[in-house]
Amino acid sequence: MDLLSSLFYKYRRFAKMLQIFAMVVGPGIIVMVADNDAGGITTYAVTGAKFAYSFIWIELLLLPVCYVCQEMTVRLGAVTKRGHAEAIFDAFGSFWGWFSLSDLVLTDWLTTVTEFIGITAALSIFHVPPLLAVIGAIILIFAMVIQGRYWTWEKIVLVFCVLNLIYIPAAFLVNPSVSAILREGVIPGFPYGINSDVVFFLMANVGTTIAPWMIFFQQSAVVDKGLRERDIRWERLDTAMGSFFTIAVGVFIIIVTGTLLRGVNIESAAQAAVLIMPINHYIGTFMVIGLFDAGLLGAICISLASSWALGEVFGWAHSLNQKVSQAPWFYLFRLIILVTAGAVVLIPGAPLILITLFVQVIAVTLLPAALVFLILLLNQADIVGKYKNSRFQNVVASVIVAGIIILSTLYAVTTLFPEFLK
Repeated sequence: MDLLSSLFYKYRRFAKMLQIFAMVVGPGIIVMVADNDAGGITTYAVTGAKFAYSFIWIELLLLPVCYVCQEMTVRLGAVTKRGHAEAIFDAFGSFWGWFSLSDLVLTDWLTTVTEFIGITAALSIFHVPPLLAVIGAIILIFAMVIQGRYWTWEKIVLVFCVLNLIYIPAAFLVNPSVSAILREGVIPGFPYGINSDVVFFLMANVGTTIAPWMIFFQQSAVVDKGLRERDIRWERLDTAMGSFFTIAVGVFIIIVTGTLLRGVNIESAAQAAVLIMPINHYIGTFMVIGLFDAGLLGAICISLASSWALGEVFGWAHSLNQKVSQAPWFYLFRLIILVTAGAVVLIPGAPLILITLFVQVIAVTLLPAALVFLILLLNQADIVGKYKNSRFQNVVASVIVAGIIILSTLYAVTTLFPEFLK
């Protein structure tokens, strides 16, 4: 009887913990999975085709980097109950506030352009006209918020997050050589040497895995959802799960293209899907579905990150718990971002593929500034109290920032002096 009582108590406790986690889960998984957006999918696909499995170890190293960066936003949002843009304005003044906000809006708009590139490219394979694809995506994005409830929006987005994992079964269907993956991908090294191409793709992969919009998005989402200090440990788990999923998807895309398109010169994920379809129709279709879903997820979240930030700074009503009539400026600015970004994709002859890859590089170039503000905020005890960064957390975060600055500098040098690494 005592054994049954003990088991029942443990079951009740586990069920209670699961219920609490189910209520908290969302911002971490959404921000991380949405980071595998259209630009990210293209970056991983081109990386796999060009360098085979040799970048997998880079992706694995980025897993803890993702978690460290985003975990800080969890603590800052739950403790201060303010979004990242508002926190920067309050702590560092209007000059640095406008500097960070301008960076965010610029990179978010450029990145949203790449999301529509992915959406239109994916649907064009199914013969959907680009104009119809852009209009349909914008209507769908706004239909998700028509009820004015954060919880409804979050559940819908989590469904799209699950669909983003479609690349995982695709990788198993290609029957890759496990020994080759371990030998070429897990052991650190650059079998193709270090040159300007390698540096560019290093930056692109880092930029698509960690981006400034993610910091602003997750902190605002934590605030909008109403998470508190007691929820931090669960939101950390949410973020850890999201970090694992985003890296897993990147690795599996590299495996797919590294196996089926090794040495093939491709320029986009859509092109990869078209080339794969004759080899395996199901895998090619998975690639198309994943690309559309990635573009849609990115457009949903990235446009929202800027709208949240501007709402915080200008004092507009800026919650997904408010309907369009209750927060008109918040939703209007989001609409402007989506419409103008979608319009760029419809310009005849626009260099869409080049835009997609360079946006990832721009994102990683501007990332150190966002991370520095985040670290400084997490070191102010009067703002975050007992949740301030420990010495170890500061060391890890500083190493991340230093690594990104070195990589950005190296890219600039190789651009100005192409023979530097040859």
